[in-house]
Amino acid sequence: MRNSHAREGQQKQELTHSLIENVTFLREALGVGKSFDVIHRELDYGGRKCGLFFVDGFAKDEVMNVIMIKLSSLNKDEFTTDAISKLFHTFIGYLEVDKVRDMNTIISSVLSGPLVLLIEGADEALVIDARTYPARSPDEPDLERVVRGARDGFTETLVFNTALTRRRLRDPSLRMEYTQVGRRSKTDVVISYIEDIVDPELVEQIRSRLDQIDVDGLPMADKTIEEFVFGHNWNPFPLVRYTERPDVAAIHLLEGHVLIYTDTSPSVMIAPTTLFHHVQHAEEYRQKPVVGVYLRWVRFAAILASVFLLPLWFLYALEPQLLPDTWGFLLPETPQMMPIILQLILVEIGIDVLRMAAVHTPSSLTTALGLVAALMIGQVAVEVGILSQEVILFFSISVVGTFATPSYEFGLATRLVRISLIILVAFLHLKGMIIGCLAWFILLLTTKSLNTHYLWPLIPFNGRALLDILVRNPVPAKIKRPSFLHPKDDTME
Repeated sequence: MRNSHAREGQQKQELTHSLIENVTFLREALGVGKSFDVIHRELDYGGRKCGLFFVDGFAKDEVMNVIMIKLSSLNKDEFTTDAISKLFHTFIGYLEVDKVRDMNTIISSVLSGPLVLLIEGADEALVIDARTYPARSPDEPDLERVVRGARDGFTETLVFNTALTRRRLRDPSLRMEYTQVGRRSKTDVVISYIEDIVDPELVEQIRSRLDQIDVDGLPMADKTIEEFVFGHNWNPFPLVRYTERPDVAAIHLLEGHVLIYTDTSPSVMIAPTTLFHHVQHAEEYRQKPVVGVYLRWVRFAAILASVFLLPLWFLYALEPQLLPDTWGFLLPETPQMMPIILQLILVEIGIDVLRMAAVHTPSSLTTALGLVAALMIGQVAVEVGILSQEVILFFSISVVGTFATPSYEFGLATRLVRISLIILVAFLHLKGMIIGCLAWFILLLTTKSLNTHYLWPLIPFNGRALLDILVRNPVPAKIKRPSFLHPKDDTME
């Protein structure tokens, strides 16, 4: 166990043989008496005075009772010499027990949940990891539902998440490296990888960037870590993939990726990733390969429609001569009371307002909210003439395509691309469309995730990998791991 983020200026201080000095220091440091949930108990076992520190709500009451009953039965002669060693090796039968001298480690341990037992005359303390966190059951993730397959998903408890992963990968080479991030929050973070597959330089790069994080805490958990570790914070495209599915996490570990688990977050970060990692879904691998190919191409079409359909229609509405006569029925037939660009901006902002309202609306009222938005606002806006039917139609198709994107973060990025294209078309017409598409391509071309090209395997070109993205091959035919990860073992046979 390592703690790479000790508070600056905090000097290392160790326990002394005086129980009074140790207890006084810990009571002051932990705020006993100021915080109602930080508990200190004065105890007497085997004729020796003891001090017990723990946080109410984290400690398992049944484990505490068993340990205290056992210790209360000890005689004085059993505590004559080296009481800590006797407790550690003989009297405390709990498995997760450790001996600690450093005060800072003790303070961090208490605030993380374990019990800390101090004994008079001993310059060591026992840290008993008898903690439990408030947790929900591993339900199916809302953003990654499948028709067939497992229904369990990651929760906000770190140990649960690592156990869900190990249940699917019983490989002795699977590593779960533990660290803490945040000078004040001491948030638990785990780096996971398969040692005989992953590129050691990739692991070291992520590990060193985590060690360099210097911040009070992680209020947004894994999202805060992403901004520190991966940078490019003004680039809207996600550089990591988030998943709440243990099976998806296991698949990426087998490919040679590195996973980052953060306590209090039900999402796991997969690194590094390319653009094409954000357009694939587990459902494609839960069906026959030919069905998976169909689903994948439908998803590709929906994503492209979400980006280009509305700007292209707007371009043709501004320059009808660019559209063949046979497709003229797609254009507005009557003069618009409000300019089309204002209509498009209005519906873009309106759908985001509706989305935010749905998030903050109680689930029992979301249906009513949808009816109000569709019937009272949308229909009335068309009848009054504020919005045209064509705008509503093509915008609805674009929104459906956005929500068909497996990655929520990638869907938000494509929405910004669509808005940018609409604005450029409004000012520059065809030139704006061309400039916007080129700028988007250049942005993707220059984007990297931990030195990984975002457009791989398109650029740099890898024919076999690109074919595997375009066509969902049968699992037995997938024998090569992604080359951009530089795995030690590049075959999956």
